[in-house]
Amino acid sequence: MKSFRLLSVAAALLASLNVMAQQTLINADAYVDVKKGKVVKNIAILIDGNKIIQVGKQGKVKTDQDAKIVNLKGKTLVPGLMDMHVHLSSDAEDNFLAARGNSVPRQTVKAVKNAKKTLMAGFTTVRNLGASGYSIIGVRDGINAGEVPGPRIWAAGHSISITGGHCDDNFSPPEAKSTAGGVADGPWAVRAKVRENIKYGANTIKVCATGGVFSKGTKVGIQQLTEEEMKAAVDEAHLRGLIAAAHAHGTGGIKAAIRAGIDSIEHCSFLDDEAIELALKHGTYMSCDIYNTEYTLAFGAANGVPEENINKEKLVSKAQRESFRKATKAGVNMVFGSDAAIYPHGDNGKQFSRMVTYGMTPMQALQAATISSAILLQQQDSLGQIKAGFLADIVAIDGNPIKNISAMENVSFVMKDGVIYKQ
Repeated sequence: MKSFRLLSVAAALLASLNVMAQQTLINADAYVDVKKGKVVKNIAILIDGNKIIQVGKQGKVKTDQDAKIVNLKGKTLVPGLMDMHVHLSSDAEDNFLAARGNSVPRQTVKAVKNAKKTLMAGFTTVRNLGASGYSIIGVRDGINAGEVPGPRIWAAGHSISITGGHCDDNFSPPEAKSTAGGVADGPWAVRAKVRENIKYGANTIKVCATGGVFSKGTKVGIQQLTEEEMKAAVDEAHLRGLIAAAHAHGTGGIKAAIRAGIDSIEHCSFLDDEAIELALKHGTYMSCDIYNTEYTLAFGAANGVPEENINKEKLVSKAQRESFRKATKAGVNMVFGSDAAIYPHGDNGKQFSRMVTYGMTPMQALQAATISSAILLQQQDSLGQIKAGFLADIVAIDGNPIKNISAMENVSFVMKDGVIYKQ
């Protein structure tokens, strides 16, 4: 009886807080309707708590008398942006080899800093695909608790890799006996590693299907995990209601990952027609980080990136952009994934113009970073659109991004979950 009374008091308190919540009305020149693929002018958005409750024309939306009015003259509203491939716990500007000595607490501090930078750039939702020691899961939980500012985070925990693979620690000498936390060999070992990640809070899973640019001694085009190992990871993830991503540069690894049921392919550097046909058949999403190569080739050597890795970036960059063009033209499901940490966090928006340069329309680029990413995350009923009933994640930019997609590099207003973080 006592516990029932306490619950009743708590419920009454929550109800009173909801009644007291102040509405917010945003007036702006226009908003991007990513579902219909058009820009709607003279718009008003009414927010109550953390949800959008009405979208209409200015002067036609009725509010409470004490509603907060936000006038964004000259601005276009866009749904909160979504980046499906980031690494918040590291910085591109750090010395490449020295940074590998950063402790998990040090990486966590960096992640807190970079989470705020990412949010201020207009990215209200991200997928963090790999970090040491469950650091990002701690940051995610701190953000959700309101202790630090940052985007919503889908965190993978440790990236799953074969021994000596792209996501293992190949930089330490043999006597150190250093093995990355996600190393697993064989289907059942992979399943166990997925279960371990989930046990400690992962809400997405990442596997490393091929070699990579920034690892030591791996070839980007060579498959590493077997198809059976990837299928084990996918089956285990899907059994637990999670989606799975595969780091995959090489054609064989991409095809094996798609056949294994992976939800999204990351990087996608070497695509052939069969790989594209497989992606179309299976509904697989592709996430191509086609901006960061510019930063690596301009600043990588000065930041201590070894020659081996610079040379691999040169090998990948042109092919990856051409693969992006081919996949876009073919109608493959595409999401926005930047691989932030390979370039400085907060510069995520610079990828939009490259996506347009290499084959997308401005509307397609915005859809990749909003509605398409929401569908991949299975959040299409609450994220990715400015629509009544959706969470109030809204950003604003000067002018019209359909006419000038580079405007997405300078977000001037950020609202996440109904809270204004930047104005």
